[in-house]
Amino acid sequence: MKQFPILYWPRRTTGDSDYQLARKVINTDVGVMPDVITGDFDVAEFLSANPNARVYFPVFCESTGWWGELLGGNALVTDKLIISPECQLMVIESEHNASRTRGGKNQLLAAEIYPASGFFKKMNSGIATVADMLATDAGTILALFSGRSQSQFINILESTGNSYLGCIGRY
Repeated sequence: MKQFPILYWPRRTTGDSDYQLARKVINTDVGVMPDVITGDFDVAEFLSANPNARVYFPVFCESTGWWGELLGGNALVTDKLIISPECQLMVIESEHNASRTRGGKNQLLAAEIYPASGFFKKMNSGIATVADMLATDAGTILALFSGRSQSQFINILESTGNSYLGCIGRY
């Protein structure tokens, strides 16, 4: 089944070297230049309407919370492509198509944690590293981790009174 590439680009495209490089990297990855979406974009809604699409979603250095809309949805990260020190592309596919791809060993694991030292004392980089964090009005932190062992990660979360929210993919 052919998966057509879509590049979501929330910034101006004119004169943007990361944008030009992203298009080239996608062309090299799949052999076709991507269609580009520049306006408002809902990944879950788009993949629901276009289940064979492969969305290349840029995550810039200052991007936070980009992964929130994937929680509880039918979209998963299946790969990560480095474009520059300031930009990486997360490859997102519908869950149906993602099950056909291998995915890597690094899993993207989301959790709601309390800002207490117990969790951070038990967590080490051999289990997971923080990829993104967002403070909530409730005083907790929504965090995205990259790790290899989901079960070890969940054990540390539960032993410190924190909550596992789910896995949004692997690369």
